Order: sequence, then structure tokens, then C-alpha cells
Amino acid sequence: MSNLLSEIIEHNHQFVISGSYSNFFTDKYPNRNLAILSCMDARMTELLPNAMGIKNGDAKLIKNAGALVLHPWGSVMSSLLIAVYELHVYEIMVVAHHDCGAKGMKAEKILEKALENGIKQETIDVIKNSGIDLDTCLEGFDSVEDSVIHTTNMIKNHPLMPNHIKVHGLVIHPSTGQLTVIKEDL
Repeated sequence: MSNLLSEIIEHNHQFVISGSYSNFFTDKYPNRNLAILSCMDARMTELLPNAMGIKNGDAKLIKNAGALVLHPWGSVMSSLLIAVYELHVYEIMVVAHHDCGAKGMKAEKILEKALENGIKQETIDVIKNSGIDLDTCLEGFDSVEDSVIHTTNMIKNHPLMPNHIKVHGLVIHPSTGQLTVIKEDL
């Protein structure tokens, strides 16, 4: 077992034995009928919920690189639709952040790093020849604000998204937690 895994399992053991889990009892329905799509950036783990006043049980949190919806039928959109239809979500907030690692990210550089890490060119060629658009799924964005607008539009205009669901777009400062509304769904 790796040192990190061992540390986490030991912590978990103590967490369970001590009954600390009881502080987190809630059900599967978000108290504030809210889903938040945010970036997976480690700085957002505690900053984002605290800056938004979100407590355990208040919202469905979905995280990925850049807070992006890249494909209308991908797992992020599926999660949002399930949140709406099965988990009583009535508002969705896309919260990206300044200084994001996905800003300026280019597929070609990711693929170069894949090759450097032992992935064979033949594997990449097979993926590309199978109809997978690696340029889209590995590409970042140039403007965080434009990215938020693009993602909120993808969600709001999805053919299975009900019109009454509010979809807002925000950007958070990764140090101060200051939120800026980029797009408000009235």
C-alpha cells in the first residue's frame, strides 16, 4: 500500500471509530435545491463552499477540470440532468476561477506528455481514428469568462433541461474567494 493510501485508510479508521461521521448526516437531496459545477482545483476544496456559504447537504457538487461542459451527452451533463430530475435541483451555478490550469491548455501538449509517459503514438492514433475528438476533450479555454458563458449556455440550452431551471455563471478569485457574476439567469 502506498504511504498516502495507508495514511488515508488509517485516518478513516479513526474517523469511523470516533463517530465523527455523525456530524455529516444528511440525505441525498440538497437542502438548497442547488447544483454547483466547479473546477477540480485543490484551492477550491474548502474555499468555494465557504465563500458561497454552502454547508454539508446544501448542494450537489460536480467538479472537473475548468468547470466545463465539453459534450452535451457526457458525464457532467448527465450528472446535472440527474440532479434536476431525481434530486430536486432547481438552480445550477457554474463557478470557474481565475488562474485556472485549464486556461490556455492545448491538446497537443497533453498528448506530448502522454507520449513522454509511455503512451504509444499508435494508441493515440487508434483513439483519433475511432472518432474520438481528443482536441475537444483535452483543450482548455482562453478566457474564463467566455468559458463560463459557453458552459452555462450548453446547460441552459440542452434539449433535456427544463426551461424553469435557473443556470448562473460565476468566477471566483482563488485566493480571496471573491465571486463575480458573469451570467445571471433571470
